[in-house]
Amino acid sequence: MYKIGEFSILAKTTIKTLRYYEKEKLLMPSFIDLNGYRYFETNKLNDLIKIISLRQLGFTIKEIQEVINGQDIEKILKLKKITIENDIIDAKSKLLQINNLLEGKNMNYEVVKKELPDYTVYYKEGIVKEFSEIINFILSSADDCKKTNPNIKCVEPDYCYVSYLDGEYKERDLKIRYAQAVTKEGISNENIKFKKLQPIKAICIYHKGSYVGLREAYNFIMKYIEDNNYEIAEAPRERYIDGMWNKKNEEEWLTEIQVPIK
Repeated sequence: MYKIGEFSILAKTTIKTLRYYEKEKLLMPSFIDLNGYRYFETNKLNDLIKIISLRQLGFTIKEIQEVINGQDIEKILKLKKITIENDIIDAKSKLLQINNLLEGKNMNYEVVKKELPDYTVYYKEGIVKEFSEIINFILSSADDCKKTNPNIKCVEPDYCYVSYLDGEYKERDLKIRYAQAVTKEGISNENIKFKKLQPIKAICIYHKGSYVGLREAYNFIMKYIEDNNYEIAEAPRERYIDGMWNKKNEEEWLTEIQVPIK
């Protein structure tokens, strides 16, 4: 066995760190003598290497404790993988914004005023915890509709959109409505309802790129509406034309913002 100082040299880890891991019950000494001196056996090096590896992957002390206490490490690693992937997406979005600022790019939008047709739609309303869950909400809406309408057909070209119903900006627990235009009205069920949309004029712009940039797009279109004395008739519609489901590169994502007006 090695004294704590000798063990720290072998492990290339400070005594302070070893004492901290002991305090958090991550790495306990093999033996403590009457004078309180700590001793470690060689096999403790493997335990320490595992702890350091998990720390380098961004695991918290609590998460490492769960692994040591027998939690399924594969499940924890998969959750950590999702977190890292989301962080990468967020970092790429920020990097894109920084590059645009460095290159002096301004968001230029072409405003289109058009009349939205009288679609028949099925729609589903609900609450999602955060923006990243909207895609799953959309997919589940289609599954819910097919339970009572297995032969339902979408219009061509496709028309679907998401509206936010909270009446204020929120980043969590968002109340949304997803609507999908179909060729004819079907049978409503617990989650899915049908309705006829009346023709309505709308101010529209196309936003190409990450959803992070939608804030700038909304700022642009709302200022245009105010400057031209239009009155908003109902909640804006976000129509997702291209996105993560068919385009790997965020710069190729295409969203149309439609603001119905009186």
